[in-house]
Amino acid sequence: MAEPESAAAFWRRRRTELPELPEELPEVWGFGAIPAHADELLQLVLAGVKTGTASSLWDYEATGDALPEVGDYSVILDGAGAPRAIIQTTALEVVPFDQVDAEHARAEGEDDRTLAQWREVHERYWRTYSENPRGYEPDMPVLCERFRLVYPVG
Repeated sequence: MAEPESAAAFWRRRRTELPELPEELPEVWGFGAIPAHADELLQLVLAGVKTGTASSLWDYEATGDALPEVGDYSVILDGAGAPRAIIQTTALEVVPFDQVDAEHARAEGEDDRTLAQWREVHERYWRTYSENPRGYEPDMPVLCERFRLVYPVG
């Protein structure tokens, strides 16, 4: 089986097709915590269903990763680590977990797209996969991000 294309090579090829993309390789990451999550959520992005995501602000603090900014691009990986998509951040808001609204839950595109389901899934996710010692709390700060799919173009 062939090695997945590197993110840098993927970015260079996309820049020849989309010259408005910046020269510098942006953040490269996959959705979720395990390969199955990455593949499932990527498919929702590619289908145009998933236009939002949520991250624990505490996880950013624990890892020292830079927070995204509106206008940032990201290369999105599949579960095997291959670059498959480019998104651009269009909006960011930090909200306590228990105040994330139904509109954001719907934008995440997962399960039945309801707020109740969003809360159940995300509480379980942060209890299981948090990168910080606090894990989950009902009032934890959540970075709600909205994005648009840049590549592949639908």
